[in-house]
Amino acid sequence: MLPPELPPLPALTRAEGELIDRYLEVLDLLGRINPARGGGTYSGLRAAQALVGKAAGLRDALTLMHHRGESELHRDTLARALRVLDGERRAGLVAVPPPAER
Repeated sequence: MLPPELPPLPALTRAEGELIDRYLEVLDLLGRINPARGGGTYSGLRAAQALVGKAAGLRDALTLMHHRGESELHRDTLARALRVLDGERRAGLVAVPPPAER
């Protein structure tokens, strides 16, 4: 049986797509670094090292949008794209998890 089909991505400019991709890469790395989630120092170190380059890519995507005259972020459209690409779960890895029940 096939998994359910994901909803289609909304129409994005190339620059908006780049912004979403770079943003999600940064989120993934921050989730790996999150000390409240545990893990090893080496994997956190590797993620932190990679974060520098990914943050620069995010900056470059926003710079490109700005230079092309895309002065506003279309919140609803970009939020829909983030949801389709599992952004809510990925952003949740950056947050401090709720306390464990005892």
